[in-house]
Amino acid sequence: MRSLGTASVAALRQYVRAAESAGVDITRLFDKASLNPAILDTDDGRIDGEQLQHFIHLLVEQTRNPVLGLETGDFVQPGTYSVLGYITMSCATLGEAVARIAPFEKLVGDMGTTRLAVNGDEITLAWNCNYDDPMVQPHLVDNVFSSWVNYARWLSGNDTASPSLVRLKRQSPGEKLERAYQSRWHCPVQFGADENSITLKKELLDTRLRQPDPLLRKTLEAHALTQLASLDTDSDLTSKVKYSIQQQLVHGITRQDMVADDLGMTSRTLQRKLSQEGVSYQKLLDEVRLKMAEDYLLNSELPIPEIALRLGYIETTSFHRKFKAVKGKTPGEFRASRGQA
Repeated sequence: MRSLGTASVAALRQYVRAAESAGVDITRLFDKASLNPAILDTDDGRIDGEQLQHFIHLLVEQTRNPVLGLETGDFVQPGTYSVLGYITMSCATLGEAVARIAPFEKLVGDMGTTRLAVNGDEITLAWNCNYDDPMVQPHLVDNVFSSWVNYARWLSGNDTASPSLVRLKRQSPGEKLERAYQSRWHCPVQFGADENSITLKKELLDTRLRQPDPLLRKTLEAHALTQLASLDTDSDLTSKVKYSIQQQLVHGITRQDMVADDLGMTSRTLQRKLSQEGVSYQKLLDEVRLKMAEDYLLNSELPIPEIALRLGYIETTSFHRKFKAVKGKTPGEFRASRGQA
């Protein structure tokens, strides 16, 4: 079976919000999907694609809702798209935002890929779903398109902005439920099509957005490119080790043997496999700690000693020394600099 890559926690959160709204027991759902609910407390965590696919499968089974994917699109937020969401918020027009989807969608996850085509006065966005569970596929496509439409309306401040046509590979869910698609998207919807695609009039792409900020967009895109480079260089094993470390650090723990056990191998085997890939457990631990430290310092008011404790440092001075050696600033100086950005 081919790997389904990874997915951002931000993408998972959208399904969690929909599940909670439907009265689903989230704790039980996470347990069945072998997911730790603590992952929701992280801003840049990632999970295996297989785990997200299994989570959606369980959610479809439990709700028995034939248009679940369509309805989960109602729960889209800027954060659903990770840094891509904030990049699009800073764009000047809807067209600028649409053009950012394909280059940066991997940050949201490896659920699928977007292809853009121009035909006369129309633009078509075709989305190829990578997930292979036949129960999950139609709901995932529905979610992506419903989220796109809702998010575009929010970005533009135009609640009536709509595609000119949506084509879906999935078979019709029945005449009554077809109306649910048309009432949300305000356009013709073709079922049983040869591709999953949304078609937009070019003039719609000229719609001005509410919060254009070219300088911020440039900064965010630079950050996004760095994140993409990290995803491209991480092997499947290093990604899983980093995720496991992150899960431990949520509880202030850092133990290689626990990570190895989480991955179903001995500590010695883990050390050997990482060595074969030219990395060490300590290097990955340092990378995860640094990213989490930056997030805590910039996005929380936690006291620095508390941050050090959460990152598994026995003494705050050790955290100060390690952080300054990499960033050239103490944690306090780094936090102070956020107001100058």
